[in-house]
Amino acid sequence: MIRSLAVLLMCSMLVGYADAQQKRAMTFMDVMNMRSAQGGAISPDGQEFLYVLSVPDWKKAKPFTDIWLVDVEQGPKSSRQMTFTADKNETGPVWTKDGKRFLFLSSRESPEGKTYNQIYLMRIDGGEARKVTQAKEGIGSFALSRDGRWLAYTAGKEEERQLWIVSVDSLESGKPAQVTKKKTPISWWAFSPESSSLLFTTPDSVDAANKKRKDQKFDVRVRNEMTAPSHLWEVDIATKQEKRLTGDDAYSVGSVTMSKDGKWIGFSGTVNDRFTRTITESGNHADLYLLERSTGSIERLTNNTEIDESSLSFSPDNATIAFSADEDFTYFRAQRVYVRKTADRNAPFRKIGSGFDIDVSVGFWSDDGSTIYFNEGYKATSQVFALNVATGVVRQATNERGVVYASYNDETKKILITSSSPTEPNEYYTVDRIDRIGRRGSWKRLTDANPHVRDIALGETEAVQWTSTDGTVVEGILVKPVGAQPGKRYPLIVQIHGGPAGAVTLSFNAGYGYYSHVFAGAGFACLLPNYRGSSNYGEKFRMQIGGDYFRQGYEDIMAGVDHVIAQGVADSARLGVMGWSAGGHWSNWILTHTDRFKAISSGAGAVNWTSMYAQSDIQRNREFYFGGKPYDNFEKFWDVSPLKYIRDAKTPTLIHVVDGDPRVPRPQSDELHMALRQLGIPTEYFVYPGSSHGIPDMRNQLVKMVSEFRWMEKWILGRDRWFEWNELISTLGDEKEEKSSEKD
Repeated sequence: MIRSLAVLLMCSMLVGYADAQQKRAMTFMDVMNMRSAQGGAISPDGQEFLYVLSVPDWKKAKPFTDIWLVDVEQGPKSSRQMTFTADKNETGPVWTKDGKRFLFLSSRESPEGKTYNQIYLMRIDGGEARKVTQAKEGIGSFALSRDGRWLAYTAGKEEERQLWIVSVDSLESGKPAQVTKKKTPISWWAFSPESSSLLFTTPDSVDAANKKRKDQKFDVRVRNEMTAPSHLWEVDIATKQEKRLTGDDAYSVGSVTMSKDGKWIGFSGTVNDRFTRTITESGNHADLYLLERSTGSIERLTNNTEIDESSLSFSPDNATIAFSADEDFTYFRAQRVYVRKTADRNAPFRKIGSGFDIDVSVGFWSDDGSTIYFNEGYKATSQVFALNVATGVVRQATNERGVVYASYNDETKKILITSSSPTEPNEYYTVDRIDRIGRRGSWKRLTDANPHVRDIALGETEAVQWTSTDGTVVEGILVKPVGAQPGKRYPLIVQIHGGPAGAVTLSFNAGYGYYSHVFAGAGFACLLPNYRGSSNYGEKFRMQIGGDYFRQGYEDIMAGVDHVIAQGVADSARLGVMGWSAGGHWSNWILTHTDRFKAISSGAGAVNWTSMYAQSDIQRNREFYFGGKPYDNFEKFWDVSPLKYIRDAKTPTLIHVVDGDPRVPRPQSDELHMALRQLGIPTEYFVYPGSSHGIPDMRNQLVKMVSEFRWMEKWILGRDRWFEWNELISTLGDEKEEKSSEKD
């Protein structure tokens, strides 16, 4: 008798909280119903914390958000829901200067079929939210001035959006004034540090004929269509007078930052060429500039080819500027920080952080400007690091068995932390001082978005190491089956991460990509290897696959499988492999280079690098990995294409791809599916709607998980069934009965 998947999927909704001895296995619906705390903001006095709680609605197949308030000292037990709007979203809470009220965006009064946001004002001591704006086409973004006197926002159709402003003292009664009346839309904007003006970027012109032809349904898409460059402007709040700050036709302005004293502006200028400015990798063709506001003088800071620098950062005393970029401005090397005195025009930058063998970047500065703090992946974790500006020495500031990310609030002087571990989902914390961030006991927990996780039996998760074929120590994450018994062997699923310049970490594993704990609850072990080419293990480890893409990474993965078998955990006769993006690339390579696996699930994987080069939205990193352009050496690209070896494929393979994926386009999966069909290899092929690299909608994320899980059960465990649509449909309940109840 076929077990009902509906029971497996829905039990998380039906079972109440149990004690520790009665924990249940994680289900697919647990994954789909994970809540997320986001958009956190500490009050000016540091006593209160606002955040947005995103709650999935499975019936409506989308998450909805509301705003919550927490007392910093009391933590999650003091959580209070501030907004209650079914089927609508509240986002972006911002405190007023007095800390007694907050502003936020809401779609609660959107016209039917629209998602227009308006700005609302609410007191923290209760009462109804009051509508501040009446923008016909909704609000784009909003911000308060540093002195707390002004609220500014963009409004209008996206292609016509302009800046408006209103006094905070008259939010409930004042009439907003339009500040800009450009013929082109405002793309980026911010208050000046002194709160007397607004800076913004906007294109130089709009192609009226091009807009008109689209309106008239001449809607052909022109690849790399030329658009006017954007430039930086300033408008005085009191007089409404505008001043153009940049105008060089050689570049388009983006990534604007300002010094706290308002004397300096940093920005990036992207080369004004249609074939470099309109691509995904446009950052590789941008350089940094420094503008002195008092004189209007602009200094070009960098002049690099194919290097993506970070935004310019100013020290708290405004005396030093810093940015991060690949070491010695060599493509794909580890990132380093470059510093210089702000006013020392044309002076060389000093490179710092070179002694540290992972990326170094600019997060936030200590108040005295002596230290730059940054967040970075380190082995199977993510930690906070401190970079000494004078010496260039990097010090590890946290040592958590998990993932930590820290940010600094200039006004409250509080550190806001998000952290997760193998047993706890991502939550907000705070700590009073940066020198205490390394002591977990000093943290104050602020949110508890998923308390039900404590009632779920999770697979024991640990970082494991093994020696690869060339003697290099490789690391990965091993998730053991729930209740695993020593000496008993279990089926093993190898879950390969994307990138490949990424890494799996000791975070809470509950996304539709891996969902290892669902496998663990069903008696599977999971190995997530950080194979050669991964980040977090140093420059050499990450760059070593350049020119030799698959070979060593493949051997690292297989050596990891052998290690888990040798440890007595995995059954060598019951192996499966799955991955998405680069994980799909490696899954396809495994398909054509070994028959050790009983089942494969390949998501957004490439099989033919000669065609993939032009189909994808990125090319430069492919040139690094494969040693140049295909037009110079087709054989090299073909030699690393799994399709070349497709006649060696033996393993039943499930294929997934998003129809309009720009990164690994659908034709790659088409080629794989056709080849497997023609060769008689068992295969199924799922094409999901959308135009993103990942599956964008909840329902199809569930389809991916369940079909993949069932594929592994069928071919690894020998189950006689695979996948039934009615079992998924049953998760929605009896819709007819619900509609009848609503009418009653």
